[in-house]
Amino acid sequence: MREFSLPALYEVPTDGNLTDLIRRNAAQHPDVAVMSRKVEGAWADVTATEFLAEVRTATKGLIASGVQPGDRVALMSATRYEWVLLDFAIWSAGAVTVPVYETSSAEQVQWILGDSGATAVIIENDAHRAAVESVREGLPALEHIWQIDRDAVGQLCSAGAGVTEETVDERSAAAKADDPATIVYTSGTTGRPKGCVLSHRSFFAECGNAVERLKPLFRTGECSVLLFLPAAHVFGRLVEVAAVMAPIKLGCVPDIKNLTDELASFRPTLILGVPRVFEKVYNSARAKAQADGKGKIFDRAADTAIAYSRALGTPQGPALGLKLKHKVFDRLVYGKLRAVLGGRGEYAISGGAPLGERLGHFFRGIGFTVLEGYGLTESCAATAFNPWDRQKIGTVGQPLPGSVVRIADDGEVLLHGEHLFSGYWNNETATVEALTDGWFHTGDIGTLDEDGYLAITGRKKEIIVTAGGKNVAPAVIEDRIRAHALVAECMVVGDGRPFVGALVTLDEDFLGRWATENGKPAGSTAVELRDDTDLLAVVQQAVNDGNAAVSKAESVRKFRVLPNQFTEEAGHITPSLKLKRNVVAKDFADEIEALYRG
Repeated sequence: MREFSLPALYEVPTDGNLTDLIRRNAAQHPDVAVMSRKVEGAWADVTATEFLAEVRTATKGLIASGVQPGDRVALMSATRYEWVLLDFAIWSAGAVTVPVYETSSAEQVQWILGDSGATAVIIENDAHRAAVESVREGLPALEHIWQIDRDAVGQLCSAGAGVTEETVDERSAAAKADDPATIVYTSGTTGRPKGCVLSHRSFFAECGNAVERLKPLFRTGECSVLLFLPAAHVFGRLVEVAAVMAPIKLGCVPDIKNLTDELASFRPTLILGVPRVFEKVYNSARAKAQADGKGKIFDRAADTAIAYSRALGTPQGPALGLKLKHKVFDRLVYGKLRAVLGGRGEYAISGGAPLGERLGHFFRGIGFTVLEGYGLTESCAATAFNPWDRQKIGTVGQPLPGSVVRIADDGEVLLHGEHLFSGYWNNETATVEALTDGWFHTGDIGTLDEDGYLAITGRKKEIIVTAGGKNVAPAVIEDRIRAHALVAECMVVGDGRPFVGALVTLDEDFLGRWATENGKPAGSTAVELRDDTDLLAVVQQAVNDGNAAVSKAESVRKFRVLPNQFTEEAGHITPSLKLKRNVVAKDFADEIEALYRG
């Protein structure tokens, strides 16, 4: 058994709650822009004073409508300014926010609102209203529905006209550090989603220590962050609260479809995303270079960036020749890539899945360092991350200051600290299974090096045991295969089978471009190309790259290209893009069987 800890850098207030942050910001930084919102297509700053005033006005409406301290209020919306505003208004009313993914089905809505006992829900649009109304008979506790695009904020403002400032002050002080701030339901890769109860203390410990350890990334009045992750996901809430805690300017966009344009207009100094975002940036840049006849230049620039980053980790540093090549490519290639990311940023934080060592070196080599981290809903997002000044690419960093990471005898990662959840809502059995003497059992397998840097090697429950008795951690191979531009998703199979196989889906964004460049009929689909010899050769290259990370016994011997991508609508992935392996295995059982015929 091995463990590592770092001393806390932030002291959690004993009797405060998260609403203290917005009052402090208004008092200490009244004219500093802490938010930015889209108004008629342009970004408009919101000062700390203005944000506090808007929160308090919305809070009055919640109080006037009968929302009581401790009540659960659900919030179902895409990531937008109103999400943050209403989150803090719910807290200011002494209530508990229950996030619901905007993509949730009516059945999922019913489960989350019913299990949490939500007395009110704030939705975004008519589709959300239809989902809630279709199951409302089964939600006896639900009293109020407000709709953002039907002026929910305005309605709350009007409703609260008679509520006094003293009442808001009393309600804002109602919750204490150990009271629940939110119940975040897990994505549910297996079974019903479980509600993780995260207290105000959890967020204080999480965000306070993260901001202190990454202080150069959170300079008030200078730094900014663009939130494009789902606000319903705990990683998105980390961004929200950390930005308010610093404070730095926070902007919100609902999705990543127009992310390049949003980055160019907002120009953040810090980006927080998942590996797929950074993979897309790299693959898009490479594909564009190839289309412009500059593919070889881009590849040489990429190799140089990776070599340069690797050399930064050596005592002697980059050699003179490498420095000169790097300088040339900085003018030709790297500067343009940084411009795509907004042009002002030097750092990003990545979580949710492994980034990959090659991609980590590439981004550091172009002057845009992606700090990889690791966490779960139960750990209030990041429980480990790479420090800005001592990054170790290939790891997820050191423990959050004030917390402990332990590796059990069987390799499972165990966590301890103030940032952990207090338990699963209405599920004592699951709580007892997950928490033992204050230690949370993550279900992940990992290692700690001599400096306390954590590396995640797989999921305990996802370990595949082949017919030959070989234990295989699928994530290692899957992440490498998925890094290829043509691959959308990959699921390794082989439990009880003679060898390891894989199901691969094609990225629709790149498939058309590849088809055109390789002389295939215009508009060719995955269904039409899945057995194409040229395409299979390219996918084989991706598989070979994945196999290079493991032993021969663990390597993928055969793969099948599927006719379509895994989607949330089909139940194959969660809103946070995690594979529901049991669902995929069931729906594609024939494809899996085909791998092992003959």
